[in-house]
Amino acid sequence: MSNLTFATASQLARMIRDREVSAIEVLDAYLAKISKHNSKLNAICTLDEENARDRAKLADEALAKGENWGALHGVPITIKDIFETAGLRTTAGYIPLKDYVPQQDATAVARLRAAGAVIIGKTNMAELAADYQSTNSLFPRVNNPWHIDFTPGGSSGGSAAAVAAGLSPLDLGNDFGGSVRQPAHFCGIYSLKPTDRRISTAGQIPEVPGMPICIRQMMTAGCFARSIADIQLCFSLIAGADSRRPDVPPVPLDAPSGKSLQNLKIAWIDEWPEIPVASEIRDAMQSIARKLSDTGVRVDRWLPKNFDVSQILNLYARMAAYLNSYAQPKDKYNVRRSLELIFRSATQGDKELKKLGDFGSLLPEIFNPKLKGYFETLTERDRFVSYMDEALEPWDVWLTPVAATPAFTHRPSWNAVEIDGKSYPYGLANGGYTIPFNLSGHPAVIIPIGQTQNGLPIGLQIVGKRWCEMELFAIAADIDKVVGNLQHPPGY
Repeated sequence: MSNLTFATASQLARMIRDREVSAIEVLDAYLAKISKHNSKLNAICTLDEENARDRAKLADEALAKGENWGALHGVPITIKDIFETAGLRTTAGYIPLKDYVPQQDATAVARLRAAGAVIIGKTNMAELAADYQSTNSLFPRVNNPWHIDFTPGGSSGGSAAAVAAGLSPLDLGNDFGGSVRQPAHFCGIYSLKPTDRRISTAGQIPEVPGMPICIRQMMTAGCFARSIADIQLCFSLIAGADSRRPDVPPVPLDAPSGKSLQNLKIAWIDEWPEIPVASEIRDAMQSIARKLSDTGVRVDRWLPKNFDVSQILNLYARMAAYLNSYAQPKDKYNVRRSLELIFRSATQGDKELKKLGDFGSLLPEIFNPKLKGYFETLTERDRFVSYMDEALEPWDVWLTPVAATPAFTHRPSWNAVEIDGKSYPYGLANGGYTIPFNLSGHPAVIIPIGQTQNGLPIGLQIVGKRWCEMELFAIAADIDKVVGNLQHPPGY
């Protein structure tokens, strides 16, 4: 039972297709695991057992007749509660949506269904995807399967916790500032943030239903899994142009170069100068560079010239303020939450570090956005994208930390995080290493590379060139063979 629920989605698909196990048997194994463990993790917020069972039975009947629905035929998966699912409650952890049942699937969800997936249920998350922990007013907070006193991260904490604990082999998430990368790092699994606009976000909140489509940059759909192969499979199924989102370009998937690791140029950095990481993460990054170098790989420590983290974070924050300004209602609750975030970020943490993560200057954009200001900010972002394209051109990939810390204990949202005795502003500790690549639009894969002395996972961020995900997967898979360290949390 346990071995079955820790099989990869690709393995399960093959086993079901070869009639080694039925779709019903696989579903029952996951449902038993969920029944046993979800009450302490709160990873799955809406279980759809009846419909999942009906779908699994149909999958088995189809195979018996020689029919195959696709690459995920009969494989159970979960979906972050931010994606609309036809006939299945979708809340985004937001009280006004507590009874919202969409009539249509999000595009990415529809494509996974079309590939034969069986949706078990929806995974818990941060309210409207606006936190690096996964708490909201509708469901209990999500706990980290490695230690329930610690957060699994956010906003896709339920996704990462479910996959890490074997409650699901594959989960669909989204990433606007690190939401698929930081939780994968905190929970010790694999994840992908693709190139900006590579995957349609149609049917994805936080644009509350009825509001205009405002978040047209930096928001991506991604995925969580327990292997690079599963991430690549999921990506290949959901990527591509969509008539519901005309701004998703019809860019074909790239062809991997086929170069060996020894013929690659790999850049790496163990920390930004402005945002030191926890010593165990820095040691892990240095160990990665040594291991790769020992196998004959060219690995060079590198940081682009004029890579000013303060300017990058400020530009991202201004972009985010403009994009979110019209995406959500300006009710008293949302206004109060925004002010609390700004206050805590401005008042907590080391004095110098607070200057990097101070959102107080964004109040004009949040409460009185101007069209000219938005276009000026968008133009600055275009320059940064071009700058990063040029800087990354000589390199095949760039290896960086995912966050400044491993998972930390639960705390009120946006309270400071301690790193080796130093107090870091919350947003800086969690998003300082992921946000630059939301701003630039470059794809990134997260792989697990080890654990802290306390047994908390450590992940590695592998950044590739825009529109070159297939090359990124190939390189990440080779790196994973050398330094990857996937482990399952004890007791699951």
